[in-house]
Amino acid sequence: MMRKFTEKTLVLATHNHGKIAEFNGLLAPYIHKFESAASLELDEPEETGASFVENAILKARAAAMTTGLPALADDSSLSVTALNGEPGIYSARWAGADKDFDKAMALVHEKLGDSKDRSAAFVAVLAVVWPDGHAETFEGRCAGDLIWPPRGELGFGYDPMFVPAGYVQSFAEMDKAQKQIISHRALAFEKMADSLF
Repeated sequence: MMRKFTEKTLVLATHNHGKIAEFNGLLAPYIHKFESAASLELDEPEETGASFVENAILKARAAAMTTGLPALADDSSLSVTALNGEPGIYSARWAGADKDFDKAMALVHEKLGDSKDRSAAFVAVLAVVWPDGHAETFEGRCAGDLIWPPRGELGFGYDPMFVPAGYVQSFAEMDKAQKQIISHRALAFEKMADSLF
């Protein structure tokens, strides 16, 4: 049975400042107070799951168990059709220990080679986990195409090489308000808000 969110405080189980800013904007109408894993100096758990759902739950559960507060985590990234869904759940690993997404984008471009199929999707799974272990998950997907060279300075991760379907701007060329309307994370969040709040 779906559980409603009635608590006053939510932990954002991420150290990614881009995601924290995006979540703050999305959550402001619903949540009285947020903390982040970064501000609480929580350790980042190793992402050992085999899917976006498993990794999102793993991260949220670690934060909820450590803090005694409900926690929200996402696992999200780029899924490239011609690369059989890669980099997928391994997106951060493609960026290396120094989280260099210029390097990660170059690797995607290199692996695509001469492929004419440039279609891809950003996928996001949000997981809310309570300290008693109860979990709810929600998925959002934004389809589009990859470009080279990357364009824009406003996004993070793979945003500069992704143009959502029906648009000419990359995610990294869109202002935050525009991106929040169509992004994979925003679509997952809309499902979450409809169910939990």
